[in-house]
Amino acid sequence: MPPVEQDVRPVAVAFRALQLGDLLVAVPALAAMRRALPQHRIVLATSGWLAPVARLVPAVDELLPVAALGDPLPFAPGEVDVAVNLHGGGPESAGVIDALGARRTVRHAIRAGEPGPPWREATHERVRWVRLVESAGMPGDPADVRIDRPPVPSPAPAAVVVHVGAAYPSREWPAERFAAVARELDGRVGRVVLSGSAGERPRALAVAALAGLPEDRVLAGRTDLDVFVALIADAALVVSADTGAAHLASAYGTPSVVLFGPVGPERWGPPPGPHAALTHEAVRLGDAFASSPDPALLAVTVDEVLAAATSVLHPRR
Repeated sequence: MPPVEQDVRPVAVAFRALQLGDLLVAVPALAAMRRALPQHRIVLATSGWLAPVARLVPAVDELLPVAALGDPLPFAPGEVDVAVNLHGGGPESAGVIDALGARRTVRHAIRAGEPGPPWREATHERVRWVRLVESAGMPGDPADVRIDRPPVPSPAPAAVVVHVGAAYPSREWPAERFAAVARELDGRVGRVVLSGSAGERPRALAVAALAGLPEDRVLAGRTDLDVFVALIADAALVVSADTGAAHLASAYGTPSVVLFGPVGPERWGPPPGPHAALTHEAVRLGDAFASSPDPALLAVTVDEVLAAATSVLHPRR
């Protein structure tokens, strides 16, 4: 057997160890790195459970699982050529990147006089990270969100996916409204299935019961991450709160209706395409960790969601 060739390309590390949506909004910046560093091996340091999605990002050559923010990255001094902090703007993530001792470090300035752009809170996340790498001579496009398709089939091709879960109660649209949407779209637009995590399965079952859908339509808790990605990639329509499912719909150009609560679409909204973002800014409280849905989300009606679904599926020419 011939010896395995060692990868001798210079190493570029991108650090982004958060959740699914966080990874997906960093894709445009990663794409910019790929174009600017064609001879480098780009290593994405991210949450290990995101491996099935990280492998679909065309810009990434290698995944480095990260367990906790404070853990040092396993590189010897001088091993990393370019280190990019796509994780955040605080001292913890900056410390992880600085410790690499890279020839070139790209991050936001956290102290007066440091190189790098200042952190701007009121910035769309895709724009934020593209601006960061642009400051280091790596121009990008915030709408460059595409990722590869997973190598597994969808469990429900061409379905209407109603994603009933959300990371926090502040983003949970009422179950009875999801049920009304599902009941109206089922059959008229396509076969409705309900997605979510294992912990969200009871909520999905409640939505199904209210909508009059059989239990086998509830895929929440029954799909591994790669299968869930395939479900969204091949869906006819996705209806979701501002969560990972919505960002996957953006990544595949799947028509989507996204409901926003404590944080608005100006920060996390979809790129141009067959997507609608619904919220009511005037009544927003903005507490992402509240124990109840934000008023900006509760003000979104079933009729608004159904109208938005019609709009993204049948855009006016």
